[in-house]
Parts: sequence; structure tokens; C-alpha cells
Amino acid sequence: MQGLIVPLRIQPALVAGEPASLTSWLHLTDRCNLRCDYCYLPHVREDMSSETGRAAIDATFRSALANGFKQVKLKYAGGEPLLRFPLIVEQHRYAQSLAEKYGLGLEGVVLSNGTLLTESQISTLCSLNLRLMISLDGLGAHHDAHRRYAGGRGTFPDVAEAVDLALANGLTPNISVTISSRTAEGLPEVMAWILERDLPFSLNFYRENELSASHEDMRLDEQKIINGMLTAFKVIENNLPRRPFLGGIIDRANLSVSHTHTCGVGQNYLVFDQHGQAAKCQMHIRKPITDVHVADPLAVIRADQIGIQNLSVEEKEGCKTCEWKHWCAGGCPLATYRATGRYDVKSPNCNIYKALFPEALRLEGLRLLKYQDDPEVVQKIVA
Repeated sequence: MQGLIVPLRIQPALVAGEPASLTSWLHLTDRCNLRCDYCYLPHVREDMSSETGRAAIDATFRSALANGFKQVKLKYAGGEPLLRFPLIVEQHRYAQSLAEKYGLGLEGVVLSNGTLLTESQISTLCSLNLRLMISLDGLGAHHDAHRRYAGGRGTFPDVAEAVDLALANGLTPNISVTISSRTAEGLPEVMAWILERDLPFSLNFYRENELSASHEDMRLDEQKIINGMLTAFKVIENNLPRRPFLGGIIDRANLSVSHTHTCGVGQNYLVFDQHGQAAKCQMHIRKPITDVHVADPLAVIRADQIGIQNLSVEEKEGCKTCEWKHWCAGGCPLATYRATGRYDVKSPNCNIYKALFPEALRLEGLRLLKYQDDPEVVQKIVA
């Protein structure tokens, strides 16, 4: 059960123990054919070699075994990872051999802008049991306001075509939507487009970084974000999907399970750059902590006291007495630090979260009522 409804005066039970899965981000290339306004990468012409990729996967499995994880999750990313598609295939086949050797579960996902996707690639992704996540921030001009080709042309038509191509060939992509004040008004339209195709989705707030700070119109205006999200929620209410959505409907807040840390940074997460250096978070990929050669890179990441500190929500000022703390966990630590210079305080987006959480739960209640006679939906609730 999710633990969202409990008797009065009863403290909700937290998720006990360590997560079962260790996640690694593999930065296959810094190259990209897009120039997105919120990107945190300089896009130098550097690629991960086959040898470095294998070393990163070896290091991931060493840490998984040393720390008792039951599963490994690999995120093939960049840059644009489809520029290195043969490397994705080679590395995932190698990871499959290690998973079989050590008796661990394996999950893989390719994080792409979608513009280079081909029918042949889709077939290969399906054969390797690899998932696909595509970024889509709006329809037409709203998407193009964030995500354009290096030459300045908008990418929406090509991304939309890629999504439909994947669906036509048996692969359902997960849609990642980044929301800024620049695009919040277009959120209802893209939400309708996503639901029409019955696609899984996540709605993420723009995070300012050193390379994007000059785009002042992207900064999160509370009322614009709240209004855009609530209007999108109305679209969801009118087109309730069968699949659950509480894990990705409001930025880094996960309303599907109680937890004390916002994300896996410093807990069960590794980020390997194109040179084999390991960082805590992909947004700090140029600030590595260790590398692929150490026996247990996760142990080094966990011990670090200088880089990003992903503190428990119980340690954050402004969160300790909040009724939402075990589902919000205080928000992205990097966003909080950039806004306040501290890791031990609540998110700068706290007011946005609090305005949206009740409505998100109401939507989930409506979804459960709509599909109460669907055995598959009921089974997921009980599990």
C-alpha cells in the first residue's frame, strides 16, 4: 500500500532499508544536435570510448554487489546518446552478461531528444528490452521555446514524429516534460497530446544552472507554474489514464511512496562522464568525486562531504513538521542550494508543491474510482 491514508495519530510507515536498485548514468557523449536553453552542458566534441563504458559498467556492478543491491539500472545519456547508438547496443549486451553472471536484475533506458530515432533503432531497443525516454516540453512553439537545433530551427515536428514512429513499431516512450515560466501556459495542450497517445509521463520543473542563468524568463514564477499545472490537471481529470502517475506528476516529489530523500544522489546513484570520472549528479558532471578504477565508487560518493548533500527531509528546516514531508522530501537539493546557499532548508518551490499536492491526490482518487473494476489497476494498488 502507498500509506497515503492512515488513521489519525498514526505515523505513516517509511520505506525501510536501502533501495533495491543501483542506478548509473552513462554519459556516452557530450555532443548534441540540439541547443536547449536549459542545458547544463557545454557540448564539446568528446565521446565515451568502448573501454571506458565497460569500465563504468564493471564499476557499477562492483558497487551493486558490495552494497547488497538486487538490481542495476543503466541510463544511457548525453548529449544525445543516439549519436552513439552502436555503443548503447554494445554496452547493454555487456551489462546483460554481467547481470546474468551475478544474478542481478537489469533495467536500461535511453534518454533522448528523439530527433535521430529510426525504425531500425526502435527494433533494436525492443530486442534489448531497453526503454526510451523522449523530452517534449510542449506543442509547437512551446516546445521550440526550449528545444531547438544548433542552427536555431524548432524541433517539435521531428520529436512528435519520433514518438508516433516508436508507437507504430511497438515501443511506448516515456515523455519527460520540463516546465518553465516560458512554457507553463502550453502545458494543458501537451498533456492532452500525451494522454491521447496513452503515454507515461513525468512533469519536471526547470532548474537554473550556470549556462542557463541568463534566460531570466524561464525562472519559476509561482503563480504561472501553479496555474499551468492546475489547468493541465483538469485535462488529466477529463482523460484519466489507467496507469498510475503519482511518481512523476509533480517534479521531484514522489507521491507514490513515502521516503526521506528526494532522489538517489549520494544514496544509490552514480554518474560516469565520457572520461570515466564519477560524479554525484548529472548536473554536476563536471565536478567528479571519484572514477571507474576504485573498488567501490558508490562508497566514495556516499562518504563525500563536499559536493551535493542530499539530506534526509528530517534534517531540513521548514520540512520537519510538514504533513507532506515523506512524499516531497524537501525538493531537489541542487535547486535549494542555488536559491539559498544551504542544503538543510526546504525547497524554494515549496509553495508550488503545497498548492498542487492535494489536487494530485484527488486525481489519483478519481483514477482509482474510474478503474475500480479493472483487475490490473487493483493489483497495482495492493502490491
